[in-house]
Amino acid sequence: MAEAAQLTVTEAAQRLGLSICASGDRMDAAITGAQVSDLLSYVMAQGRSGHLWITIQAHPNIVAVAALTGLAGVIVAGGFVPNEEAVARAEEEGVPLLTSPESAYRIAGRLYELGVR
Repeated sequence: MAEAAQLTVTEAAQRLGLSICASGDRMDAAITGAQVSDLLSYVMAQGRSGHLWITIQAHPNIVAVAALTGLAGVIVAGGFVPNEEAVARAEEEGVPLLTSPESAYRIAGRLYELGVR
């Protein structure tokens, strides 16, 4: 059985109606999984290269964690908006930083429906 093509960050942003705060240089990266957590240390330990991170955290430290772990990008959920410093840091580090008014739970479910495991 052929494996389905992986969703890219750009495709996920389009299909989920995400707003792009910072595009970084990983918008064409394939999404290989996802993490849903607001605990930075958990994502540092469990995050994998290619994963999308869904959180309500909106400060610059989320970008540092994403860059450290090689995440495909960060989705800030629940209508929270990253501050200017976080956006600038995301551009510097090349990390896509996306936002959604939807809950983290709903975004995770929609990613699952799109084939992200």
